[in-house]
Amino acid sequence: MLEVGLTGGMASGKSTVGAELVRLGCHLLKADELGHLLLTPGAACYEPVIAAFGRGIVDLAGRIDRRRLAAIVFGEPGMLEKLNSIVHPAVFRYEAQWLREIEAGDAAAIAVVEAAILIETGNYKNFDKLIVTYCPEEQMIARAVARNGIPAEEARRRLAKQLPIEEKKKYADFLIDTSGSLESTLEQTRAVYAALRSQMT
Repeated sequence: MLEVGLTGGMASGKSTVGAELVRLGCHLLKADELGHLLLTPGAACYEPVIAAFGRGIVDLAGRIDRRRLAAIVFGEPGMLEKLNSIVHPAVFRYEAQWLREIEAGDAAAIAVVEAAILIETGNYKNFDKLIVTYCPEEQMIARAVARNGIPAEEARRRLAKQLPIEEKKKYADFLIDTSGSLESTLEQTRAVYAALRSQMT
């Protein structure tokens, strides 16, 4: 089995690339979505995060309000690191279990883990290959504003918490430029898939 990391800056096209890799036959785990699931009531990180950040982040239905939590972690020094110290170990445990299950079911699989801060956490070292998606910073900010409905300044603050894209690119085995058309992104993704598959023969 080939274990592949997929990362890039915020709103840099990771999900588009991940969806195409699935269509081509890869297995995909979205670590960021997993992180959100771990914050739901009864999940592993729900109570520890409330204990760390206070009940002010809980809405009337008893759910963690991710916008309230984001306002704290992206607005106060050290708070993002505090959240990550709770969530990341649980995410990594689930990832490891998922990879074992995929390999047990298909030894010839390409298993892809998509995560925004794969490099920042050091988790990229656990993968055989690393794909990095990228586009200009202003394009990432515009996409984040359109997708998430957040102000441009908030998008900039969130992006500033990540490793600059030019630094991320240095870690890549494969680069996918998502600044052009959708078809251009998909063509590059298909080429990367072919290269990954050829390494398994």
